[in-house]
Amino acid sequence: MAYLQSMKIFSAEQIRNWDAYTILHEPVSSVDLMERAAKKCFEIISWRFKNEKFSVICGPGNNGGDGLVIARLLLENGADVNVYLSSDKKGSSEYQTNLKRIKKLTNPQIITEISELSFTKGIVVDAMFGTGLNKAPDKFYKNIFEKINNSGVKIVSIDIPSGMFTDRSSRENNVVKSDLTLTFQRKKPAFFMPENAPFLKEIQVIDIGLSKEFEESESAFYNTTDEIIIGKIYRKRNPFANKGNYGYACLIAGSYGMMGAAVLAAKSCLRSGAGKVSCHTCEKGYDIIQNSVPEAMCSVSGKDHIAEAPDISHFDSIGIGPGIGRFSSNKELLKQVFSGFKKPLVIDADALNTISENKELLKIIPRQSILTPHPREFERLFGKTKNDFEQRALAVQKSTELKIFIVLKGHYTFITTPEGNVFINETGNPGMATGGSGDVLTGILTGLLAQKYSPEESCMLGVYLHGKAGDLAAHAISQEALVAGDITRYLGKAFLQLSSETKQQKIS
Repeated sequence: MAYLQSMKIFSAEQIRNWDAYTILHEPVSSVDLMERAAKKCFEIISWRFKNEKFSVICGPGNNGGDGLVIARLLLENGADVNVYLSSDKKGSSEYQTNLKRIKKLTNPQIITEISELSFTKGIVVDAMFGTGLNKAPDKFYKNIFEKINNSGVKIVSIDIPSGMFTDRSSRENNVVKSDLTLTFQRKKPAFFMPENAPFLKEIQVIDIGLSKEFEESESAFYNTTDEIIIGKIYRKRNPFANKGNYGYACLIAGSYGMMGAAVLAAKSCLRSGAGKVSCHTCEKGYDIIQNSVPEAMCSVSGKDHIAEAPDISHFDSIGIGPGIGRFSSNKELLKQVFSGFKKPLVIDADALNTISENKELLKIIPRQSILTPHPREFERLFGKTKNDFEQRALAVQKSTELKIFIVLKGHYTFITTPEGNVFINETGNPGMATGGSGDVLTGILTGLLAQKYSPEESCMLGVYLHGKAGDLAAHAISQEALVAGDITRYLGKAFLQLSSETKQQKIS
């Protein structure tokens, strides 16, 4: 969808180019851009941590230069500040300029022995390495990081926690465990990876006025979705519409002992706006569906589990997998559906497990279909990877190779497209890590496809709404008490909020 302008997440090289373009075209000197960025950090730090003692640890590069500016501004405003230099190297010209400036106020201490670092209270400001880190820090820095991490004091990292690579895995590195990361202009790719969660307790993005022209012209591998983008996808209803305008969805779901998955998927499919929903299940699930979801129709095949597919020719969308169990007959069931339905499908749960055990099925999945694995299901489908970056790269590879969408579920759900694009969803919370949450998402995606949202639109809107409903539910009842059915119950409020935001965007 070329008309959507998503929030771009740039690589380390692109960030350097963005800085350089801004310096050239604003124009602004590099040292003044550093001053501007660091001043905004200072304002946040001084506001959040009043009357604290500060230990600012600066590396020899531009991240260290940021730290020197922050330390100078803290000193000029009466704060108690110790300034440490992690290296006696000459450093960048911006670093040298700010080192001269701070020496008029204090004498920074060059760290030669780890024992020279002393902080048992107050705030440590980590400004040793920025986005330019290109190799693992050595043993000297490893010891500094360990001393900081074990100190028990609050840690504020500037731009990115030291030791963390911007756009590749840091799994083998020692990394500063930041309580607050003040990052410039955009979140970094590393911030979205589960492996980095221990080092990123809180992230605050600071707008430092980098060039809008560069941002608009530069493409990015990672893109995040937000209310503006989702508002462009979302379509309000025609007042003269009837149920036929909003599609006929089918859910092939459920087996004896796992009918809850079918119920959750059917309810969320209806709540997502599908005009009609039919649930195809086993005989023992018939009464459960009819009693639990009276708005849905029901067909059956097989006693304890689904034996064969229904007549699928008249459906606008199909979701398959929730609660169907792991039966050998599932292979033939998926073959029937994949060969008989020429539109995109939503494939989840035990349907994914069946495919992982019968990899030849991958080749007959209808193009533009949506697969919704969690990380373990993804691993079973496509193989193990060494780290989160490699897993997401593999998802892109498989999306383009198989011409499918992959919704890799997690705290930041990754959506990969047949064109090789990546969209990262930022709604949702840990309370949604509960049984049945994925079944609810399957229902939502199937319902949106039925309403003739494109597969890409369905992925982006569906994942966003799923997370937003979870956020609203968690706000109302807590993350701990949240169950999958609550996501469906708050889906209406998520739509209302989206509708209100869309109206405000049009007014403004």
